[in-house]
Amino acid sequence: MLTLSGVETFYGRSQVLFGVDLAVDAGEVVTLMGRNGMGKTTTVRSILGLTPPRRGSVTFDGREVAGLPPHRIGRLGIGLVPEGRQIFPTLTVRENLVATAANRAGSGHPWSLDAIYDLFPRLGERHSQFGRSLSGGEQQMLAIGRAMMTNPKLLVLDEATEGLAPLIREEIWNVIERLKAAGQSILVIDKNLSALKRIADRHFIMEKGVVVWAGDSAALDADPDVAHRYLGV
Repeated sequence: MLTLSGVETFYGRSQVLFGVDLAVDAGEVVTLMGRNGMGKTTTVRSILGLTPPRRGSVTFDGREVAGLPPHRIGRLGIGLVPEGRQIFPTLTVRENLVATAANRAGSGHPWSLDAIYDLFPRLGERHSQFGRSLSGGEQQMLAIGRAMMTNPKLLVLDEATEGLAPLIREEIWNVIERLKAAGQSILVIDKNLSALKRIADRHFIMEKGVVVWAGDSAALDADPDVAHRYLGV
């Protein structure tokens, strides 16, 4: 579904990504891990066209998207839950969800408000509250719900549970498991290694703008030095 080949991305003259290779197949949950500042968010920005790659290829659903503007890439079926959530603070929960709702792929069972409220009951309870009045965890739920209302083929979560209380983190992981069980393709960035190993099909680890390790959870468990060397755990 998503393939990055030899992606090189710069901020001005400063190169951040040095030939990144990464792939997400349909129905997979794939992680992108690494310490802070190693290029994970820049990889997401390269996928979405927010910081277009200078060299390399980004294909989504069989189409080259490197060089397309972000809104066109998003309309092809990528839903982003950005780092920092970035919900609309002066809109209500309901308004945040319907503001971006779309079913461009013509799904026979598109996401609805009721489906989002079933996924996150707290959002249903707070449907008329402004986004700025929600807790950080509730805002993250809203950001995920807003992305799902676009009926994405691929959901991208940048720092899925960063800064959230343990109970909220576990609720987010449970929701990701539900989405996976329903066949949703997901690329997730996070630092919660135990949860990621439990949920994800495959993992990519970055170091200084390069993917230095790739494999499944069994391979990651079999080589604990990988986590120690590249993730600091």
